[in-house]
Amino acid sequence: MGVTQRFGSRSGGTPGDRQSGGTWGGWTRGWTGSWANGWAGGRFGRRFGRRARALRSTARDAFGWQQLRPGQQEAMEHLLAGRDVLLVMPTGGGKSAVYQVPGLLLDGPTVVVSPLIALQRDQVMSLLKAGAAGAVAVNSAGSVEAGLDQVTAGAAEYVFLSPEQLAKPDVVERLAQARPSLIAVDEAHCVSAWGHDFRPEYLRLGKVIEALGHPPVIAMTATAAPTVREEIVESLGIMGAQQIVRGFDRPNLDLEVRRFTSDDDKRRALAGHAAALEGVGLVYVATRRQAEEYAEALRGRGRRAEPYHAGMASKERRRIHEMFQDDDLDVVVATSAFGMGIDKPDVRYVLHAAPPESLDAYYQEIGRAGRDGNPAAAVLFYRPEDLGLRKFFTGGRADEDLMRRMAVVVREHGGEVASAELRELVGVGAAKLASQLNLLERTGAIEVAHGGGLRYADDGPSPDEAAARAMEIDATRHRLEDSRLAMMRGYAETTGCRRRFLLEYFGEPYERACGACDTCRAGTAATPETGDGPYSMHASVRHAEWGHGVVMSREADRITVLFDEVGYKTLALGVVDDVLDLT
Repeated sequence: MGVTQRFGSRSGGTPGDRQSGGTWGGWTRGWTGSWANGWAGGRFGRRFGRRARALRSTARDAFGWQQLRPGQQEAMEHLLAGRDVLLVMPTGGGKSAVYQVPGLLLDGPTVVVSPLIALQRDQVMSLLKAGAAGAVAVNSAGSVEAGLDQVTAGAAEYVFLSPEQLAKPDVVERLAQARPSLIAVDEAHCVSAWGHDFRPEYLRLGKVIEALGHPPVIAMTATAAPTVREEIVESLGIMGAQQIVRGFDRPNLDLEVRRFTSDDDKRRALAGHAAALEGVGLVYVATRRQAEEYAEALRGRGRRAEPYHAGMASKERRRIHEMFQDDDLDVVVATSAFGMGIDKPDVRYVLHAAPPESLDAYYQEIGRAGRDGNPAAAVLFYRPEDLGLRKFFTGGRADEDLMRRMAVVVREHGGEVASAELRELVGVGAAKLASQLNLLERTGAIEVAHGGGLRYADDGPSPDEAAARAMEIDATRHRLEDSRLAMMRGYAETTGCRRRFLLEYFGEPYERACGACDTCRAGTAATPETGDGPYSMHASVRHAEWGHGVVMSREADRITVLFDEVGYKTLALGVVDDVLDLT
């Protein structure tokens, strides 16, 4: 399906916006540099120019977008040239446009991997409303066969599927028949055990990509620290991907932390603060009970408030989501279940009743505020004790004996065994089986066969060795989680510039004070003195015990290093020369 297709159109705007008048001007370019260096002139330059003109023309004629945002055209150019891309762009930055426009210029359907049915539905409706091309979602909520028929018949340019659907061999075979021209993996951080929304189903997408002929792949995420980015490209099998990282800074977000010693004081303060704010907002809480309690408290203060959590019926969750989108609510009080797919530009505040498990999660959640470019507030209501609850939530440990028994059962089966049968044989629930299987897969002991069953790898380690390796992987995961939780504490308790702390966590240099967060306003966040020395940002180092790492930030008296195996560590410069070597 080429651009000669008859397009509908809409007026104005930039790609990815549902509203007009938004701004990208303050969102700065990332630190990765320009991919286009050296492309000027000659045959490559002429080809570059033709692609750029075709992309701009298609964006304008098919979608009504008069201009492309920074980073979008770069990524699109790579895809048209047949290259894989890892795109890290802030929430609301227009990531979807990066596959939508090239999809119309490439011959064959675009496969979009999207983790939530609600998110798939919103994307399909947006494309159909634009009139650009046919779009269909293939999921458990509709007819899978009917959706695939549209794709193979050439009636749908875009097909949205969950990773669970792509675990089905018959679905992959039908898609392969249609010869996809592009694969887009949304929320790509879900592929990473480092990622805050890790989903084991994403780990199998690398094999799916190969089964579909490995057309150009774009992996997209709004938040990915360097370690997450490395794991994304490795797991998806796109090691040569062009990485385009656009600045994480959201200057229109006002960052603030309010600290409390009493939980009752914190609850009253948050309810009072939320009730006094104008506009639509979100309040994130740690538990379902808190969602109910805070919503009731806000209703008692005259606000149109509703709770939202995974324990509610799907029909009720959908009702609240639609009310929020239609401005029939002032505030939604939610657990992290109210997350991916929230596309409302005029959210004026995001409040947190407790810190999430990482700055990755925090950044993505506050990124739902101010997507129209206008001022918005991100306030964390903080007690140090709240971090203990987060540690409890992430505290599930691997079961070495169970994994050994699972490995023995699969190996002695001598062929493929269905996961349901394995669950009955070892006597565990589906959730625990999945978590333990994920670890065994990562050791190379167990593979998912083409038919969806489980089998023992021909060159896999013994069950004893596999279980031991899996325990090591799990221990590493917990060290990383502890590290990220410590960085969340660091953000909440810093007296320095909060914006700087947040951005440098993601590897973006910001060696200054922003002047627009609570610590800067209080005068505690002076312009940092980074000092001189060899340990500059992004320097590669090695520690005798912790292994390889990368310097993420530097102060006059200390540096913070992200180590591959143990996560973030802050080291005093007075002793760093004794324990670190530059590599």
